[in-house]
Amino acid sequence: MSSLQGKVAVVTGASSGIGAAIVRDLSIAGASIVLTGRRRERLEALAASLDHPSAILDADIAASDTPERLLSLAQERFGRVDVLVNNAGFIAAGSIETIDLDAVAQMIRVNFEAVVRASYVFGRAFKAQRSGAIVNVSSIGAYLISQRMGAYGALKHALEAFTASLRIELAGTGVKVGTIAPGSTRTEIFQRMQPPAATDPLASGTPLEPEDIAAAVRFMIEQPDRANIARLALFSATDAY
Repeated sequence: MSSLQGKVAVVTGASSGIGAAIVRDLSIAGASIVLTGRRRERLEALAASLDHPSAILDADIAASDTPERLLSLAQERFGRVDVLVNNAGFIAAGSIETIDLDAVAQMIRVNFEAVVRASYVFGRAFKAQRSGAIVNVSSIGAYLISQRMGAYGALKHALEAFTASLRIELAGTGVKVGTIAPGSTRTEIFQRMQPPAATDPLASGTPLEPEDIAAAVRFMIEQPDRANIARLALFSATDAY
């Protein structure tokens, strides 16, 4: 029996891609899920397909009250919460001449500020109950320096540092904290970044699938109480960074 049987997990950015795959995998493992994202129709369709009970909050993850609303929903619906997976995020990239600065500002709010706020809100609850796990979805971009994606990589690097600090602060409290850093994954995010002429931009090579990330997240969460995976980088088998 999975150690997630009977647990309650909150997953952000759950309407598609990696987030949806994480939701499905944790539900198969026996967890009840609180799903959040902006596209309610997708959340409802996903919730209807799950093996175990779920609850939906369609909300902007960057709104300052969203983490508290998620925590309250989990506690009201299921009586507790055990896992937070901060997955919501997007990429704003471009050259110094073409980068959309408003998109960069929103990326800062979603990819970093929202994760920090949710981690603190749920971290306090987990510390009080002496158990819980926080997994922040990072990127191999946190470890790479590349042109056109400086702001994205910098945010993921900052997320790695913040998560490590939170893990150290919560050591010995029963709360696990860590990051998972995927490489290129077949999701809407990367498809939108490709030129219009590209029919399947990730068809060549062996890109990761969302299910690969979900399996790794579950592996991190299911470690025994004595073990905390602080950082897991998941590369495609053909990546040579």
